Amino acid sequence: MFTREAIASFNELECSLYGYISKNAEKVAYMRIRELADETHVSTSTILRFCRKVDCAGYSEFKVKLKMYISEEKHVKFKSTQHSLSEFVERTLKGSFESYIQETARYIAKAESVIFLGIGSSGIMAEYGSRYVSSLGKSSLYIKDPFFPIHSKYSSNSVTIALSVSGETAEIIDLIKCLKEEGSTIVSITNNKASTIARISDLNISYFVTEEYSGKSNITTQIPVVYLLEAIAKEIYKI
Repeated sequence: MFTREAIASFNELECSLYGYISKNAEKVAYMRIRELADETHVSTSTILRFCRKVDCAGYSEFKVKLKMYISEEKHVKFKSTQHSLSEFVERTLKGSFESYIQETARYIAKAESVIFLGIGSSGIMAEYGSRYVSSLGKSSLYIKDPFFPIHSKYSSNSVTIALSVSGETAEIIDLIKCLKEEGSTIVSITNNKASTIARISDLNISYFVTEEYSGKSNITTQIPVVYLLEAIAKEIYKI
C-alpha cells in the first residue's frame, strides 16, 4: 500500500505517522482522524497531507484502502507442499524432462566449466547446484550477484545454467547476454517456456507449477529446481 516513492517523500512527522500505522493497521482502520492525531501527536493537516502522498483524496478514502489491504493480507492462501510436489511429479512423468536432462549433461560434459546463475531464492539454488556438481567432480562456480563482472577467461568454454522462476528477471537477462557474448552455452531452468530467459537460451527446461506470491515476494516452490539440478549432476557423472 505504501510505495517506495511515497515513503521516500515523507518528512519526519509523516515517517512517525507511517510507523504507527504500520504497527497498528487494524486499529487505525476504524479510528477517526482526531483520534489518530491524538495517538500520534500530529495535526489533522499532517494526516491529510500524508493521505495525499499515498494517493488518497482524504482520510476516509485512506481508511477504505487500508481495510482492503488488511483483508487481502489475511486471505492469502498457499498450496500445500504435498500439492506442489504432486503437481510437479504428474507433469514430469508426462513431459520430456529426461531428454532435456540428458542433453544438458552432454553440453556440460564437453565444457571446461559450469556457471550457475540466479538471484534471490534462485541464487540459493545456483549455489546449491554448483556445490552438488562440484561434489561429483565437475568444475563449477555460481553467480548470485547481479553486478558480477563477466570475463572470457572462465566463460568462453562453459555452460551456464540460468535459474529464474518467472524467466523475466532483468538482472539475469543482462548477465545471460554478457555470457552469451563471451561464448557460454546457455541452459535455463524456468517456470515458463514463453518467458524472455527461456527464449534467449540455447536450451530451456520449464517445469510449469503454479506460481505463488506473498506480497511482492515470489514463494513458488523450488522442489522442481532441486530435482532438475540433482538429476543433471548425476547424468554428468554417468557420462
